[in-house]
Order: sequence, then C-alpha cells, then structure tokens
Amino acid sequence: MLKFSYKLIHIIECRQLKLCKFELKHKLSMKADKKSGIWKGVASLKKRLGKSEQKITILTHVNPDGDAIGSSLALFNLLSLIGHNCKIYIPNDYPSYLKWLPGNENIFVFNSNVLTDIQQILTSDIIFFLDFNDIKRIKQLHKTVTESSAYIALIDHHPNPEMNVNCIISDTGASSTGELVYRLIKKIGLIDKINKDIATCLFAAIMTDTGCFSYNSSSPDTYQIVSVLLKYGIDKDRIYYRIYDNFSVDRMRLLGFGLNKRMEYFPEYRTAMIWLSRDDLRKYNFQTGDSEGFVNYPLSIKGIRFSAFFIEKDDHIKVSFRSKGNFPVNRFSADYFNGGGHLNASGGESYDTLDNTLDKFRKLLPQFKKELNDYDE
Repeated sequence: MLKFSYKLIHIIECRQLKLCKFELKHKLSMKADKKSGIWKGVASLKKRLGKSEQKITILTHVNPDGDAIGSSLALFNLLSLIGHNCKIYIPNDYPSYLKWLPGNENIFVFNSNVLTDIQQILTSDIIFFLDFNDIKRIKQLHKTVTESSAYIALIDHHPNPEMNVNCIISDTGASSTGELVYRLIKKIGLIDKINKDIATCLFAAIMTDTGCFSYNSSSPDTYQIVSVLLKYGIDKDRIYYRIYDNFSVDRMRLLGFGLNKRMEYFPEYRTAMIWLSRDDLRKYNFQTGDSEGFVNYPLSIKGIRFSAFFIEKDDHIKVSFRSKGNFPVNRFSADYFNGGGHLNASGGESYDTLDNTLDKFRKLLPQFKKELNDYDE
C-alpha cells in the first residue's frame, strides 16, 4: 500500500513541470499544420508497427460519438490482429447504442486515481489520438499523456490541429476519422488484414459522422471506401438499426418535449434552438447518448439555416451547433462558446448558468442577421 502511494504521489508531483513543457510544444507547432491533407510521419509509424509486439494505447475525445468509437475499435481490432497489445481509453462513458460494436469490451473509461490506468499511458510504446486535435478534448487524460514518452500519432479530420506529435494524419476534406483510418490502413500495406469486424466499425464511423451520408459526404472517395467495406459482408441495414432504431421510450418522449416546450424559433435570423435543463433530463430518465441528433431537428424547418442545442450538465452547459450553406458554426463556437469543429457542425461549452447562456446566444443573433439571411435554399 505504501509503495502504491509513493508511486502515485511521484507521478502527480512531476505533472506541473511536464505540462508546461507540453503546452509550449503546442504553441510552437500551431503554425505548421493549418492546411488540409497533412500526412506526416507515416513512414516512421509504419516502421514502428512492423516491430514485434508494441504496447499501444488508443485515445479519443470526451463524449465519444460514433466516429470516435467506430474508428478507435477499427484500429484496435486491426492492431490486435497483427500482434500488438492494445487498449482504448476514453474520458467518459459513451452511448449504449454503440456498445455492440466488435471489440467494445476493450474500451475503458480512464480514472486518474487508478495506478494501472496511469501506468498504461506512461508505459505505452505508441499512443494514437483519434478524432480530436486539441489536447484539452481528452479532459483528465491530458495530464498523464503529457508525461508519456510514447510515439504519438494523430488521426483526425477537424481543422487547425494544435498538437506537436510524431505522426499526423489530418484532412478536413475527409468525411470522418473512420475514413482516414481506412486510408491509413491502405497506405501502410495492411489492407489485406481488414475483416468483417473492422469493416463494420469503419462503416459505423463513417455513417454516423455524415448523418447517414447527409452531410460531410460529397467526395466520391467516401463512397468508394464504403463500397469496399460492403464487400466484407457487413450488414449495413443492421448497423443502421442498432444505432438509430435502438432508443428508449423515455428518449423519444424527451425529444417530443424538447420540440414542443423547449424549442425557440427566430425566423428573422433563420435560426432555431432547443434547450434542456437538468430537471428536464431527470424527468425523462436521461441516459448518455439520449440527446444525440436533437440539434439537427430544427434544420428541417423550412427556411432555417442555423440550429443550436443547449443541454445543462452538472458543471457546464454543453452546446451543439449545425448550419446549412457557408455559415461557419465552428468559428461561431470558437469565438463565443469555447469550442470548434467543422464548418457546418460544431460543439462548445459554457460555464455560465443556463439562463445566461441562452440569453447570450439570443443577443448574438442580430450581429449575424446578414450572413444568416444571405443564403438560397
């Protein structure tokens, strides 16, 4: 017990100095990686993966979605198949409708008070960052990762990566991180290792991050990859049903309540928003993932170009934005709600009260009246 405590205290004491050094590296690397289609360090990654058993940790962002989980599991299944010792760590739990994907039992929620979790990160040979490009997106994992001397590979499709890593695969033109994982597998000569399980995970990643191919999916490359995945015998209809037709009665009632009682409509700004309080969530027995997709519903209203969704958590307000056309919700989120993302899909956070956060959003809309109305359906 004393030995355990000493190790844990030593790890904690080292963090502050290493964290400062890691943040400095972030600042030094920001200028180099702002264009789309960055593939740096792939040869060195291939060489490392060609070695005998490597200890590999795959990390993805807080509130993992279908792309985060699907791409992580696809990579996990592939690397395990070729003989590596892999684990997936996430900052918090993820929706139950994703927990059937092959390899799901190898995903663990990181606990910074558990020595084995800390040691897994600190002793890894390779760490993969999937579906995020800002270290803050992994929350409590941040501190432990900064202490690791592992080779780090980043695979992501969000703009403006802000981390100094050994290998970076960053392409904002990709539909999803799942698509980039497929392209990496092909590039390093492991395409023959893809099987039905891996193809299922990749398809789920691509399908969910494109809203069933309704956005971020205009490139022929996306459909060519999907056509290849179908050849592995995946059941695309079953994947769809298990993800999108797998909600509880309470979730459906929460959606109805949100649309009926918590939606606000701003026709002069071609905007609508939905918000839910903690009391609302308790009333409808809210579970992780129950609000997935709520932000998209207002966009189906004729004339609406900008949709927002605010959900009150215990210590912050989670914010989601969607748009049509060229209204940049990623910039809007970054400027006003501590967030970022894609042109038409982004997220953020507020640490003010729910009422103040909603009022802030309402007061911002007049500033964007021209941009929001300058759009043809």
